[in-house]
Amino acid sequence: MGRKGAIWLSVGGVLLVVIVVGLLLFQPWLLFIDDTVDEADDTGEVVGTASDGLSQTAFPETQASDPPTDTEGDDEPRRVELAAGEFIDAEHGTSGRAIIYLRDDGTRYLRLEGFETSNGPDVHVWITDQVSGGDCEGCSDSWGIYDDGAYVGLGSIKGNIGDQNYEIPDDADLGDMRSVVIWCDRFNVAFGTAAIA
Repeated sequence: MGRKGAIWLSVGGVLLVVIVVGLLLFQPWLLFIDDTVDEADDTGEVVGTASDGLSQTAFPETQASDPPTDTEGDDEPRRVELAAGEFIDAEHGTSGRAIIYLRDDGTRYLRLEGFETSNGPDVHVWITDQVSGGDCEGCSDSWGIYDDGAYVGLGSIKGNIGDQNYEIPDDADLGDMRSVVIWCDRFNVAFGTAAIA
């Protein structure tokens, strides 16, 4: 093999490595594959909206003047809505509704309903203290701000389409949280956001 052949073989080897690494990093095939989930919601009856919003951690006591409900006096689970918001697009088209509930046992969870976004690598569900909509007062990377402040990670996204539930850690302080974010950790960018405060 001559010198030119060795050079072309080396260039070809480098290009092959670059292509393989690029494919592994970007995983472009995910754009054509949907992961659909259909998780049922909790069975607990929604008995109201929390008066303190996301700051509320204790289930409200029923007042004597409140009209009785069908579930008072029995052991049926109940829950209240702490916050809710509609998703808006960020780097990818995203739609659906994010709802945070407080159960009567004191646990909280996030429910995504009618949810749809793009698939991608290393995508997570977060609750953050950043505003929905990417407003970072003139910065050039308005969809990449969501890891700049405080956030509560709820795990990897279960699917890019469909209804799904995410438990919120008991020790998570949601008082200052302002949005639910679908976050691609690999590329530091939000797919979509929903205002909850």
